[in-house]
Amino acid sequence: MSTTNNINASSLSVGDSLPKFELPITSRLVVSSAIATQDFQDVHHDKAAAQDKGTPDIFMNILSSNGFVGRYLTDWAGPGSRIKNIKFNLGAPNHPGDTMVMTGEVAELNQEGEYTIAKIEFRGKNGMGNHVSGSALLQLAKEGA
Repeated sequence: MSTTNNINASSLSVGDSLPKFELPITSRLVVSSAIATQDFQDVHHDKAAAQDKGTPDIFMNILSSNGFVGRYLTDWAGPGSRIKNIKFNLGAPNHPGDTMVMTGEVAELNQEGEYTIAKIEFRGKNGMGNHVSGSALLQLAKEGA
C-alpha cells in the first residue's frame, strides 16, 4: 500500500475511507518483528511455550502491532506526514495463518497553523475479531510539498 505522494488535505473530507491493507500473519513475521523490537518473550517465537501458556500458537507482540498501524497510516498519508498521537486497544491475537485487514476512516480534520491534522479511526481485524482498534492524529504534509 505504500505511496510516494502525500495526501492532499484539501481533497479530504470527514468520513473518507482509507484503502484496505491486508497483512498475512506468518510465523516468520511474528518472530522477526518480535526480535526487531527486542521482545524475546517465548510466546512470540516458541509454539510449544505459547501452547503451554494456553494459546494455540505464537502471537504478535504489542510493539509490532503498533508498528504495523503506523505503517498503515503513514503509507496512506505519505512521507511528509507525521504521527502526532496514537491510541489503541488490543483484542484478538494475531496468530500465524491468519490475515490482519487494516481499515480506517477520516474522523476529523483540523487546521493547526499551516498544517492539517487528520484524526483517523482505524481497525485491524483478523479471523477472530479486532486485533487492534483506535485513533491517531496525523499531521499531513503542507499543500504542494
